[in-house]
Amino acid sequence: MIEVLAGPGAGEVEDLTAAGLLASIKASRETENAEAARQLVLAAQWADLHPPESIHSAATFAVPGREHEEPIAGEGAPLVAEFCVAELGTVLGISTTAAKKLIGHALELRHRLPRLWAQVHAGAVPAWRARSVAETTIHTNPALTREAAGFVDAQVAAVAGRIGPAQLDRLVAESITRYDLATADPTADPEDGYLSVDPRHVTVHDDDVHFAGTMRIEAEVDLADALDFNRAVAHGAETLKALGSTESLDARRAKALGNLARTQTALDLAGPGTDSEDLPPAREVVIHAHFDASLSGDTTVFGPTGRMENSQRLVLLEQIEAWCGDSRTKVTVKPVIDLSTPLTAQGYDIPDRIREQIILRDRTCVFPNCGRPARGCDIDHIVPWDEHAEAEGRPQPGPTTTSNLAALCRFHHRLKTHTGWRYETTAPGVFEWTAPHGYRYRRDHTGTTELDPPDPPGIPRPRRP
Repeated sequence: MIEVLAGPGAGEVEDLTAAGLLASIKASRETENAEAARQLVLAAQWADLHPPESIHSAATFAVPGREHEEPIAGEGAPLVAEFCVAELGTVLGISTTAAKKLIGHALELRHRLPRLWAQVHAGAVPAWRARSVAETTIHTNPALTREAAGFVDAQVAAVAGRIGPAQLDRLVAESITRYDLATADPTADPEDGYLSVDPRHVTVHDDDVHFAGTMRIEAEVDLADALDFNRAVAHGAETLKALGSTESLDARRAKALGNLARTQTALDLAGPGTDSEDLPPAREVVIHAHFDASLSGDTTVFGPTGRMENSQRLVLLEQIEAWCGDSRTKVTVKPVIDLSTPLTAQGYDIPDRIREQIILRDRTCVFPNCGRPARGCDIDHIVPWDEHAEAEGRPQPGPTTTSNLAALCRFHHRLKTHTGWRYETTAPGVFEWTAPHGYRYRRDHTGTTELDPPDPPGIPRPRRP
């Protein structure tokens, strides 16, 4: 077991010597590792409390969208009830996806990587290192059997988890070959286990936009594709220089990549005699940017900075002008929607104008800590629409109006519909959620704030001084 050492408080740090500071920060790290290990145990126990059997009953019919079994670790690890991850995530202040990953790592370690699990709780391996191994063994293609995962576990535990990503990939490949897992894939070469671990990907990190309006792209491709790509980008950078660009080589290479993505926007590449009006738009990107504006006589004056809807980051007006100024760019201007004006529809279906207003108001899914863009979300009736109200002569309890609508991603929409999660709107764009166990959260444009839970029945809350 890990011994947790008590360190000095914030007020006592200034009095510590250099040796005392080193001892204190060492104790702090040991406490952090111990608590991370404990969180893995608690996450696994939370899964134990929510097995698939907890969502089934003899009197329940299969309803589309209801909770189902969720495999979140490898073969041999138990299944869990799908919706249990959301409540764990909210109490930890993390997204549902991050909570699902935490539970999956805990189950993977406890059931398929037991040696590494034991080392974590003995203090020999930090939890973060063990979780990185679990993440790899969960998502290997082809999937590792329990025996193959055990082989990886034994090798990693032998070096106390000190293994880099490249070494871990080679170890997984060896395990795939050793247990003949590659032969299960008809496209895999059984003589080369490395081919079974396909590292190819292209990832656009659209959740990390730089203040300069740039975004990071990461890729792993075939060797021949990489060489062709490098040659094309280098040629594009040299072409830009020949055309008079004075930007740095890195900037020109980045711009050349953008030109490749737009299928060569330079008009002269289309060939002599080609009418540019006959060419399709090379850049057709929908950018929802919000800028403050004022009237100066007959002229609209925009502020220098605004907010990009899809990344929730600041953007300069001159950047928008530059993006729209590239050749063969299609620009669509949509009418302004007043977010303060309530809009109402008579039926259940949500008209496009109301949908757009909710998307612009909420920006993301309004469930606590969820960051999925509202443009890809469902629009939920907070108070459900009653399809029998009109026929029975009752007023509609859940009208299709701005104040009764909110953006919810499909998972959290299902969660709200089929579980004990409830929420209400307290102001435009402000929502208060109550979890099945009574935890309460406020969600608004600033993020998620935990509120005091309601008083238990018959137990008054002590007054604060």
